[in-house]
Amino acid sequence: MYEDHASLFARERAVTFGVAAARGTMGMAQRLRGYAHRTDIAASVQSVWRALTEAESLARWCSPDAWIRAKTGGLFRRHRRSVTQLEAHIDVCEPGRRLRLIYLPCAVLPEDEAVTDDFMLASDPRGTIVRLIGSGFVASELGDVQYRRMRTGWERALARLKVFVEQVERKAS
Repeated sequence: MYEDHASLFARERAVTFGVAAARGTMGMAQRLRGYAHRTDIAASVQSVWRALTEAESLARWCSPDAWIRAKTGGLFRRHRRSVTQLEAHIDVCEPGRRLRLIYLPCAVLPEDEAVTDDFMLASDPRGTIVRLIGSGFVASELGDVQYRRMRTGWERALARLKVFVEQVERKAS
């Protein structure tokens, strides 16, 4: 069920270039969809990074059962609405800068979809800019449903991240 790192990389690279070969279609390409979010947070990059990569903080703003082992080769796990568990392999972990997740196949993310979320942090005079790029959703009826759920879910989660980190920063001041 779980792919080796080379297979995950090949699938992620296909997503990056906007084309994924459908299983069994030998060269036919499918259209892919993605999303981009930007959240400005009035806090240091280090505070935002801790909220993204420490399990206790992650559970406060992402989902109560969220868990992470934040390192290259690590694992991210979250439950959605106490029904669906999403797990992702962490293939890029650059502290204070970038965290990329490649989701593992599950009931809502079929094996032939290489869905990724790429968190990028940048310092700004007013705090931190968080950019999230999600990609790899096949343009189909089922793919569109998962695309909307993930896009909307992360939009809401990033709003909670902003509130959480800014409250922590105010308390520390």
